[in-house]
Amino acid sequence: MSRARPALLALAAAYVDTCGFIGLFGLFTAHVTGNFVLIGAELVNRHVDILTKLLALPVFIVSVVLANQAEVVMRRRGMAATTWLLGVQSVLIALAALAPRWAGLPQQPDDGASVVIGFLLIAAIGVQNALMRTSLAGPVQTTVMTGNVTQLTIDLLAVATGRADAGARARAAALWPVVLAFTAGSALGAAGYAWLRFDCLWLASVLVAGAAWLVHRQEPKEASPRSAI
Repeated sequence: MSRARPALLALAAAYVDTCGFIGLFGLFTAHVTGNFVLIGAELVNRHVDILTKLLALPVFIVSVVLANQAEVVMRRRGMAATTWLLGVQSVLIALAALAPRWAGLPQQPDDGASVVIGFLLIAAIGVQNALMRTSLAGPVQTTVMTGNVTQLTIDLLAVATGRADAGARARAAALWPVVLAFTAGSALGAAGYAWLRFDCLWLASVLVAGAAWLVHRQEPKEASPRSAI
């Protein structure tokens, strides 16, 4: 498997999540379950603007279901499902970049602009998460880094102590570019939003389109999805 593809997707996911977190008043669009922590904090502080965060998980689940079903149908028809769905993700991010032009910039956590931009970004990352469990499944995750960092730490320790087998070395070689890309994406997302507001999302859309192009070159060799709803 090419290291460029997961690195591009990790870079895009971190970029989107950071941009969304800053611009949408603390809404996680990639680390969706993190919104529950923020909901608890908002309730303790007696803030009432939690509707968007409450709806984040249902929107995410719906996007995963739709993406998985679409993948199954497209594969039955002999279509390049992974390429098409990454294209859909790229378009969703592009729509989020365009949304402020007609919905305005978000002014409050639950205003119309926050809902539209937030849900578009959550749906986009939902598509990526669905693919990471089917056609892009493997030891490397691209939207949340906790598991990757844990495994990379264990494998590097095995290498350092001379206990590493070929599998550990291969995993470490696959994991470190993704962790590095995710870290870079977080920094770039913050800088991009500070400079361009939501126009910075065009870069994430291009990154996902690049990943789609890489998949398109290899998709005939890809395995069928491992799961279907």
